[in-house]
This record gives sequence, C-alpha cells and structure tokens, in this order.
Amino acid sequence: MTKIIFFGNGPLADFAKAILEKNFEIIFHARTKEDLEEVKRIKTENPEAKGILASFGVMIKPDVLSLFEPEGILNIHPSLLPKYRGSSPIETAILNGDKDFSVSIMKLVKAMDAGPIYFQKTVSFADYAEKDLIYKELSETGANWIVENIDNLPTPTEQDNTKATFTAKLDKSMSELKPETKSAEELINEIRAFKGFPKSKHEFFGLDCIVLNAHISDTEDSRLNLVCSDGKYLIIDEIQPAGRKPMDAKSFLNGYAK
Repeated sequence: MTKIIFFGNGPLADFAKAILEKNFEIIFHARTKEDLEEVKRIKTENPEAKGILASFGVMIKPDVLSLFEPEGILNIHPSLLPKYRGSSPIETAILNGDKDFSVSIMKLVKAMDAGPIYFQKTVSFADYAEKDLIYKELSETGANWIVENIDNLPTPTEQDNTKATFTAKLDKSMSELKPETKSAEELINEIRAFKGFPKSKHEFFGLDCIVLNAHISDTEDSRLNLVCSDGKYLIIDEIQPAGRKPMDAKSFLNGYAK
C-alpha cells in the first residue's frame, strides 16, 4: 500500500483524509510547523512515501520540498488556480456570489499556490449552498483524483501568474453585519462564508448575537430582520445569543424581544 505523509488542518484536510486513509497508509499527519522536523526524519526513513497537502497553513521550506521531488507534494487547493490563491479561497468565492466552485491539484512550490497544475475541476452548486457542502465536495473530488492518479501523474501545466488573484486571511474585524451599507445578498453571503469563523454578528434587543441562517425577502415578514441598503430584508432564521445555544427566530423572539 502506498505510504503517505499528509499535511493539513481544518475541514478541507478532514474530508480529504477520510478518502485518502481508505486507500493509502498515512504514516504521519503534520499539523504544525514543529511537525516538519518529524516529516524530514520520516521521509528519510521512508523515501518511497509521497506527500499530500490540504489547507496546512504553514510555509514549507525548500529543504522539505526537495525531499519529495520530482513529483513534489500534491496540494489540494479549492479554487481554479491562479484565481483565489491564499488562505480563504472558498470563503472569498462565497463572498463574491460565485455559484461555481473549483478544486486544483498542484505541485507545492515555495511561492504561495503558484506551482504547476496536475488537475482542475469545477463544480456547480445551488444558490446559497452551505459552506460545509462546498468544502466536502471539492475536497473529496481532489482526493479521489489523487487516489486514481498518484502512481501515474500527468505532466503538470504551469500557471499564468499574470492572472493570479489573492484572498485575504479572515479575522474578527469582518464579523459585524452592516445592513446600512450592504445589500441583502452581500449579507447572506457573509453569513455563509463566515460560519465557523469569524462568524457574522449583530445586536438585537441589546444582545450580541451570532446570525447562523437567514433568507432574503422583499417584504418584512418577521420581527427579526435587517433592512438592507438595497431596500430588501434579511430575515433571520437561526440565531445564537452570546453565551447561549443556537435557536430559531421564533424562540429568540419569545425569550428576548422587548
């Protein structure tokens, strides 16, 4: 059975690993910068081991990259590279209102997400698809391609760096919903993109709340809504007051409305 050294953190890595470990022997899972020293030791002892990465979040230096030549470490990146390089490709695509999402398998190089491409595929989703579903579909698509092709990789194609776009790291400053300056669609995309982290927040009845699910309406059909800059209403369906469990809008209104 093919031996794998796996690099990754978060949902993309979790979904990919579930596929890979059914088909390969994962002899080490690197999660931190400190793990890279162990990677060097294990790879030296197992020169036949191949490297696969999914959302590692740590720069891998040339001394590690060189150990996996010539095919390199295979990186599962959830975008149609060179578009959306960086740490938040799925979230950025959701924020931009994309309905099509892509996955690329590339050879990891020192420059961020700039390596040559082995494989790409685009998947279409229904409007306002859940972020977890997008992560799962793209990760499994990439992992399954690796399973089928790792022993007979095609010649990779260089990226056109002049067409590269880059994504920003998510942080808590993005959390606050601002209906006075954004459309209802922009806000619902923020709620989808920021689930898990950094989370979308707004104050209702003097309470700091996380908005978990919502929908758009042309009319005000609930007391729990936000009037947006485009005149449409963001109707809150599920909410979580600070320090409380998630609840539907009706339960929140019954318990907290003044």
